[in-house]
Amino acid sequence: MESKIDFITDFPKTHLLFLVIAIGAAYASVIPAMVEDWYNDPNYSHGFLVPVISAYFLSQNWSELKLTPLRPSNIGLLVIIGGLLLLVLGHVGTEYFTMRASLVVLLVGIVLYWFGWGILRLASLPIAFLIFMVPLPYIVYDSLAFPLKLLVTNASVSVLKILSLPVVSEGNRIMFPQVVLQVVDACSGLRSLMSLVTLAVAMAFITQKTTIKRIILIISAVPVAIVTNMIRVIITGILASRYGSAAAEGFFHDFAGMAIFIIAMVILIIESSILWRLGR
Repeated sequence: MESKIDFITDFPKTHLLFLVIAIGAAYASVIPAMVEDWYNDPNYSHGFLVPVISAYFLSQNWSELKLTPLRPSNIGLLVIIGGLLLLVLGHVGTEYFTMRASLVVLLVGIVLYWFGWGILRLASLPIAFLIFMVPLPYIVYDSLAFPLKLLVTNASVSVLKILSLPVVSEGNRIMFPQVVLQVVDACSGLRSLMSLVTLAVAMAFITQKTTIKRIILIISAVPVAIVTNMIRVIITGILASRYGSAAAEGFFHDFAGMAIFIIAMVILIIESSILWRLGR
């Protein structure tokens, strides 16, 4: 038997209260620690935006959600059990990514078990987008940051040599006669890459109507993040070669990082506008 759903008036308030309390209890040590990472680790400060964007995605389908028939599926119960197992395994192995990612799996199971496949289809993007709020495991972060540091170092040194500056590289170090710069994790571009990809996904689904345009916009965030970060390192290298290491530290270092990220966002916005106009 089919019924109409209104998440505000029809869903039993006692069930919702119980659900919130149960999730809060299960993730009492998980969610606050994740939020603390967003606050303390600049690599994941975009995590604060993810639930907001996810809620926006959900609101876009709100009218259709209320008209979608309820067809609860018992398969959702299996997904819920799977999410809870991930949570337990994460606690046992002290693996934070598994614990935090299990929340996304759990939400999928809850929606499927209580509301069915039709509702899950409409809520799939808001729920899936939440994965961007989960910080990467450090082993994955390090495995990505190291090759990026080498790539940025080698490419930047090549450009600096073209500009006739006396410079050589050794690993992730850029060496001038009077100063040595080190391309650390913060300069690898991975920080801006993660934030830019997250925002590119949001932008793609908000501004583009076709799958191919969304894929193009999302994939392009990777080279945009890497190239703009290379420009930052190159400019820093030029200033450091002329004015010493002080030019690469303190206020300029932080300001350059922010400015380059804004430039990368502007590039994506322009690209999004071009893609939106194509084929109209």
